[in-house]
Amino acid sequence: MARKQGSHSQVTGPLVRAAAERLFARHGYAAVSMRQIAAEVGVQAGALYNYTPDKQSLLFGMMKAHLDELLAAWAAVPRGNRPTEALEAFTRFHISFHLDRPDAVFIAYMELRSLDPANFAVIEGLRRRYETELEDILRRGKATGDFTLPDTRLATMAVIAMLTGVTTWYRDDGRLSRERVLRIYWNMVRKAVAA
Repeated sequence: MARKQGSHSQVTGPLVRAAAERLFARHGYAAVSMRQIAAEVGVQAGALYNYTPDKQSLLFGMMKAHLDELLAAWAAVPRGNRPTEALEAFTRFHISFHLDRPDAVFIAYMELRSLDPANFAVIEGLRRRYETELEDILRRGKATGDFTLPDTRLATMAVIAMLTGVTTWYRDDGRLSRERVLRIYWNMVRKAVAA
């Protein structure tokens, strides 16, 4: 049986990706088999190959989709005219975008090591494009005197690490609202760049 009764590619394909994302985030890419993914979706293991050529392609596709979505969403964000406005927009965007996708974020950072070299190069290039968006904001702010930074690349990596870390501890039912977290983090980022 290649496909379970009532299964459709428009439905089952996304279910395969969602199941793989949950399992990879929970157990790690190396520990998850195609059979486990199939069992999670409720299809025969062989049926997965209707949706992905192999597990590596599934991981790469998930990471690339995440980064493509991230870059497209950031491109649509209004940034204001001043570097401080752009930095605040980036801070708020980064946290908000990632809080809704904790499994994708975890996989995007922790499973880079699982990509083959060609796939790694593509994902690293997309990550670098996103990091450059922040680095350009910081470089512009340094040039205008809005920011005081000894090294814009180091500051870029530090800010991204700080902002991404929210996904490891934040809970919607916790003591701080999202808006409160956004305000606190913006103040911390602003002070970190001496804005």
